Amino acid sequence: MDATIEVRGLRKRFGPTVAVDDLSFTAGPGRVTGFVGPNGAGKSTTMRMIMGLDRPDAGTALVGGRPYRSLRTPLCKLGAMLDASAVHPARRARDHLLWLAHANGLPARRVDEVIELAGLGGAARRRAGGFSLGMRQRLGIAAALLGDPPALMFDEPVNGLDPEGIAWMRGLLRSLAAEGRAVLVSSHLMGELEGGADHLVVIGRGRLIADTAVQDLLEAASAGRVELRTARRQEAMTALAHAGATVTATGRDAVTVTGLTTERIITLLTGAGVAFTGIAEHRASLEEAYMELTKDAVEFQAVTGREAP
Repeated sequence: MDATIEVRGLRKRFGPTVAVDDLSFTAGPGRVTGFVGPNGAGKSTTMRMIMGLDRPDAGTALVGGRPYRSLRTPLCKLGAMLDASAVHPARRARDHLLWLAHANGLPARRVDEVIELAGLGGAARRRAGGFSLGMRQRLGIAAALLGDPPALMFDEPVNGLDPEGIAWMRGLLRSLAAEGRAVLVSSHLMGELEGGADHLVVIGRGRLIADTAVQDLLEAASAGRVELRTARRQEAMTALAHAGATVTATGRDAVTVTGLTTERIITLLTGAGVAFTGIAEHRASLEEAYMELTKDAVEFQAVTGREAP
C-alpha cells in the first residue's frame, strides 16, 4: 500500500470559527514531516479529519489514496497517536494492546514486540491509570506501531518524555522514515524537529504558510546575514553602512550585517583599518525561522498582525 498521507483543500468550521481553511499538503514516504503552527492553528483538527474523527466541510484527507474510514484494517495502514490518555485507566497496558490487536486481526506476538520496542517491558501488566504522562505516551506509540503500518501520525509525541525518552523518540522517527514509511509529526518543540524532521508543513489560522524542506527553510532564514565581533563597533558600523550594508548592533562588541558578503566585509574593514576578532555567516535555528514565518499568524498577541498569507 502507498505510504502517503494526503490532504487536499480541507475546510472545517466550528460555528463562527474557521479551524481549517483550504489546507493542502502531502506527507510522503521515506521522510519525517513536521506539522507545526501556533496554538489554534488547526493542527489537531486536521489530524482528526485525516483519521475520520471529524468530518470536513470540504476537501479530502487520504491515507494511501483512500479515506481512513474506508480502510478494512486501519491500524495496518495508518498508526496514529493523537491523545495518549485515550485508554481506560483500569485496563492493563498489555490488555489494551491485545484488544486493539484482536480488533485488527493481529497476532498476540506483535503485542509483545511493540511493548519491548516502546520500552514498556517492565510496565506491561500495570494499569494505565497509574502511568505517568511519559509512560502513557509510550503506550500510545506502541499502539500506533502495532499494525506495522506504512504511514504514521503523532501529535506531540515527546510530551512528558524525559531526555532519554526524547532521544529515543527522535531515533524511532528517523528509523521509521528510513524504512520508507510516511511519518507526520505535530510538535511545538522546534529543536526536536530540527534534529529529526526532513520536511516542514507550517500552518497558521487554519491556512498553509509554508511547505518546504527543513534545510531549505534554514538556508532562506540564514541568507545574507553576517555576525561580526569588534571592539571598534561604531567605526565598523559606519564603514559598512557607507558601503550600503544594513548594520544592527547586537551587543557591546557585536553587530549583524546584511547586504554584503563575508569577503566584502573583511575587505572593507581591513581597508579602513578596523580590527575585528570574529566574523561568521549567521545560521538561523529552526525556532528562529519558525517564529519569523508565524509572527502574523498567532491567535493571541499584544498587537494583532495582518492575516497570514
